Amino acid sequence: MRASGGASPRPAPPKRSATPSTTKLPLPVPASSYLAMPAPRLAHLRRLLSLHSPHPHPLAPSPVRPFHPSFILPRAMAGAAQAGAATGSAEYEEVLGCLASLIKQKVRADTGNRGNQWELMAKYLQILELEEPIARLKVVHVAGTKGKGSTCTFAESILRSCGFRTGLFTSPHLIDVRERFRLDGLDISEEKFIRYFWWCWNKLKVKTSDDIPMPAYFRFLALLAFKIFSDEQVDVAVLEVGLGGKYDATNVVKAPVVCGISSLGYDHMEILGNSLVEIAGEKAGILKKGVPAYTVPQPEEAMSVLKQRASELGVSIRIVPPLDPRQLEDQPLGLHGEHQYMNAGLAVALANTWLERQGHLDRIHVKDHGTLPDQFIKGLSIACLQGRAQIVPDLQVSSACKDANCPLVFYLDGAHSPESMEICAKWFSHVTKKDAAQPGPLEQPRSAINSKKILLFNCMSVRDPQILLPRLLDTCAQKGLHFDQALFVPNQSQYNKLGSHASPPPGREQIDLSWQLSLQTVWEDLLRGKKGLNWTSSNGASLVFESLPSAIKWLRETSQQNQSTSCQVLVTGSLHLVGDVLRLIKT
Repeated sequence: MRASGGASPRPAPPKRSATPSTTKLPLPVPASSYLAMPAPRLAHLRRLLSLHSPHPHPLAPSPVRPFHPSFILPRAMAGAAQAGAATGSAEYEEVLGCLASLIKQKVRADTGNRGNQWELMAKYLQILELEEPIARLKVVHVAGTKGKGSTCTFAESILRSCGFRTGLFTSPHLIDVRERFRLDGLDISEEKFIRYFWWCWNKLKVKTSDDIPMPAYFRFLALLAFKIFSDEQVDVAVLEVGLGGKYDATNVVKAPVVCGISSLGYDHMEILGNSLVEIAGEKAGILKKGVPAYTVPQPEEAMSVLKQRASELGVSIRIVPPLDPRQLEDQPLGLHGEHQYMNAGLAVALANTWLERQGHLDRIHVKDHGTLPDQFIKGLSIACLQGRAQIVPDLQVSSACKDANCPLVFYLDGAHSPESMEICAKWFSHVTKKDAAQPGPLEQPRSAINSKKILLFNCMSVRDPQILLPRLLDTCAQKGLHFDQALFVPNQSQYNKLGSHASPPPGREQIDLSWQLSLQTVWEDLLRGKKGLNWTSSNGASLVFESLPSAIKWLRETSQQNQSTSCQVLVTGSLHLVGDVLRLIKT
């Protein structure tokens, strides 16, 4: 049965609240120039930022503390940066506006969000008549701290290569919200997305009330995924948990075919708890009685929680080792980085168990010499997930170059936890050395003889940069890599909600850079500590930009001015930042 698109009239777009008037910050640099700012003038701006910030972060610099010189660069014309972007339909923009209205304006660290009105999910399923369709779905369900999205991507790709119709639900999206919903390996079309969206939205709008409010943003997207996958009659639905497990919106699936838990670590502690025991307990919430479960090697305290929960349910949880590269018959994994062999191993176990429990092992041919079936090797090699160990040369700069080398290459990884930051640093150190040593395919261009390592960084304020940045810096240093510059920027996505193609609002508005200035202070304190107390910052050691477009513009101008030096830019700290960079450099 297919969804019907016009059963009831579309609601009007949500009303936009008026923007309160704010005192505009003086911008000491004219929009047409990039000038170094004297330390006294910079200190004055920082004092203003501190005064105008209603809730300064505890890491925000003191107004009387001396600072190292840096650049504050004006916002580039973001509308021009968006000029080449694909333009969505007016109706699609209306849909995105409705979705934006579901984002709850709660402080993320509010522990009251844990299991927040979980019982409402059952009400939403009743309203949308999804109980039976969900029960019919053949689900692979994956939780974890690190690698759960990659594991889901590998598992879906394997099963698709075995000839099955697949649905994949992951989060977050990087550029367009439709990335979260894949059918047969492709993002859902705009036409289908709009049709399924209005079907769910209209039904919920009619039946919700003060007692049963509209579902929050992620819950709505999970409900939408269930509607899409059931109506599209997928053979298998691979679901990535959004946050935690026990109270996650995807956990309404009562009888998945198989469950997996990827690597556990410290993340979202403001919601899941401050210890691995608490975090593992939340993740173990997806385990079900009678459902096979797999995990990867875990810290002892986390593993004991998983085993205990599995024992209570009467199931065994099997520990899967990393995939042996020799099993791939010299084929590379589609997702780069040594850590992906861990995720690939888990995905192989999940896919194999799904095939076995569904009676489809006859679809694959097991080889005698220990390598994987051809369909598994193909699936692992063609898997694709943006923003994870992704290498993108800047085509705008390379098109203007006289030789084959691209002087500006972005290395993107959405690492945002201490463990993933270390993995990211190892990957960046390895791949930049490899690129310098030998030619590679188009997506891994060979660097020029001289290279400049630049960090482009931002993270959410709930993260602790005093943990993330040292882990990144120390791991790179251990591998012999040192950054020549660090750039700190706010995310552009604050102007482009949910993948909207609309341009940022015109005119100059107040920009609170207190968080980026705090990140810069942490970074330079780290460098000072490593070089001795008498060390002083060299010109350009770290820069703060008012916007991401201005940072990208500066990188392009810098690389074009000296094409004999390759600028290798590591973009990390936030998947939102990675998505924003992809949006800008691919337009």
